Amino acid sequence: MYLGQENVILVNELDEVVGEMEKLEAHQKSLLHRAFSVFVFNSKNQLLLQKRDDKKYHSGGLWTNTCCGHPRPGEKTRTAAERRLKEEMGFTVTLIKKFKFIYKAEFENGLTEYELDNVLFGKYNDFPEPNPTEVSDWKYMDWSKVLEDVDASPQSYTVWFKICLDKITKSRLLLGLKSTT
Repeated sequence: MYLGQENVILVNELDEVVGEMEKLEAHQKSLLHRAFSVFVFNSKNQLLLQKRDDKKYHSGGLWTNTCCGHPRPGEKTRTAAERRLKEEMGFTVTLIKKFKFIYKAEFENGLTEYELDNVLFGKYNDFPEPNPTEVSDWKYMDWSKVLEDVDASPQSYTVWFKICLDKITKSRLLLGLKSTT
């Protein structure tokens, strides 16, 4: 669901700010802008997944990483990711940036995601309290099961999530996750 106007930070491929624009307009015009994807793991290293609400302006009803969004002009990416985690999933944790990448994906409704996506990791062992206008379902899932399910049903997952999975797996970032308990 798209609620009101919110500006995104337009960037070039070096992640240098080149302006700002209303979020929906940036997606309509396919302009590169800053975004983030949050991956939260519990102490068993299970990933907390969310199912996007069906009414989202794109990719509604698809499973994806714990949360995602866009920093606002003047807002640091990590601060924005922690803010959005609270808005979408009802909790906050300290997040650590792991990598960034650029992707472009066109959707049937005419919108295009053209994003410089910052990927952040965090740890959380409790149950989320998701915002029902953002999230229709959630689950913790073992990494190997996530990979199996994405392979078996790729149409059930968001584009950026599948790209992130590939990058995380290839870079062996999960080897660096340690239990917090």
